[in-house]
Amino acid sequence: MSKEKDMLLVGSKTKDALKSGGLNVSSDALEKLNERVHAMVKDAQDRCSANGRKTVRPSDF
Repeated sequence: MSKEKDMLLVGSKTKDALKSGGLNVSSDALEKLNERVHAMVKDAQDRCSANGRKTVRPSDF
């Protein structure tokens, strides 16, 4: 069973951004987007560490 991850997104702002394109947002869309953000953060952490740094830079994303 996977551990629920903290929400890293501001739900209302994200929904507004998606809806601005004239689209509806499903109830679980933000959860999936949050999973992708967590994966991006983890990848950036790994790349930063692999390069011997302690500061995450834009290029890590």
